[in-house]
Amino acid sequence: MKHIFASLALTLLTLPVFADQRVPTSQTEVQLSFVPLVQKATPAVVNIYTKRVTQARRNTFMEDPFFERFFQSGPREPRVQNSLGSGVILTSDGIVVSNYHVVGMATDIRVVLNDRREYSARVLLGDEDSDLAILQLEDASNLPSLDLRPSDEVQVGELVLAIGNPFGVGQTVSSGIVSGLARSGASNGNGRGYFIQTDAPINPGNSGGALIDMSGRVIGINTRILSRSGGSNGIGFAIPADLVRAFVEQADAGNDVFARPWAGLSGQTVDADMAETFGLELPGGIVISGMHPVSPFQSAGFQVGDVIVAVDGLAVNTPSEMVFRMSVAGLGNTSQVTRVREGQQDTVLVSLIAAPDTPPRNATILGRRDVLEGLSLAQINPAVINELNLQLNAKGVVVVDPGPVAVRVGLRRGDVVARVDDTDVSSPQDVARALQDAGRWVRLEVIRGASRVQLRFRI
Repeated sequence: MKHIFASLALTLLTLPVFADQRVPTSQTEVQLSFVPLVQKATPAVVNIYTKRVTQARRNTFMEDPFFERFFQSGPREPRVQNSLGSGVILTSDGIVVSNYHVVGMATDIRVVLNDRREYSARVLLGDEDSDLAILQLEDASNLPSLDLRPSDEVQVGELVLAIGNPFGVGQTVSSGIVSGLARSGASNGNGRGYFIQTDAPINPGNSGGALIDMSGRVIGINTRILSRSGGSNGIGFAIPADLVRAFVEQADAGNDVFARPWAGLSGQTVDADMAETFGLELPGGIVISGMHPVSPFQSAGFQVGDVIVAVDGLAVNTPSEMVFRMSVAGLGNTSQVTRVREGQQDTVLVSLIAAPDTPPRNATILGRRDVLEGLSLAQINPAVINELNLQLNAKGVVVVDPGPVAVRVGLRRGDVVARVDDTDVSSPQDVARALQDAGRWVRLEVIRGASRVQLRFRI
């Protein structure tokens, strides 16, 4: 038995050494394990403490939980909400990346380094859909930082470390492997998420921390877990470093909102049953099921029924993956998109543009004298479709924010208003006029997703 273990140990120590992937080569390295790597990386992973001031309505019955359901009157009072998370220093002058859900709505941000230095910070750029935010530390210099590793180099099975501040207990390191790539749709339910999956434990407070490889480079920013209990069950997700790099570049350019390229199309993953129909040897890619008239893909000659199999030479299998590849390439550039049409494969250049904000959205907010005071409406155009995740063929007028009154009658953000009483409406002004002319009872017909909904209320 001793000979078997000795042989196994010898085999492990003589494995080929791949680029940036090392196995221990001495007894000292075996004993130290991850210690040198942790000592190198942890100074650049920070703890983030935030405050957010919200307006809370005071309960008239001493905030008794039973009466709280029935009585919501009383003056609004400011309430301070505290939260914590993690971040990663990317430059010596204090550029830090974290999650949007950690810092995006904060009114006060404090960043604490591993050596207990503290800095105030401000958000340079944030995006809720991607759950990323770029911060600038005030009056910072000569800080420790970590490099970003190209996402396409990452492989399933690599050893990784997750570093963060779980549960507020202080900086903690956990180990695991990359257990999956190209995980889509695991973010906020909008299907725009694209992640690296890991079994390295990620718990509340780890959000915004670093997922690093064995050379100390950042391969992703920890963002969330898949769990029923709220604790880590071995399925965690990190935002790939390539997208982080795109955020930093836009922040450096002065953007305060992340501008991602617009595809202007809808599609679905090609499964095994569909592959033969589209002339594919193996299932994969995205079949185009719809395109907006001004989509850059339509301008490039794509048609409904074409199958997109790669962007810039890298395979894509979901719309989220395709948008990720386009976002990494960046606005104003072009991508080489590989398609299959009637069994024939070719590559087409597609311009990466923002969703056009034309025709004008004519944003309108109903005033005090209007029936639905505070209702915010907009004319639908490609930019509005993209922002509110509407159907590609949506037209007319959409609810941007229902406001305090319309929300009580059932209107929601993203509802397309088709009719007020018996009057068809196609612009925010049409809606405002029709509500002014309404009688004691008002009937709204709205399109919500793929359904038509009738809302009836009394003025």
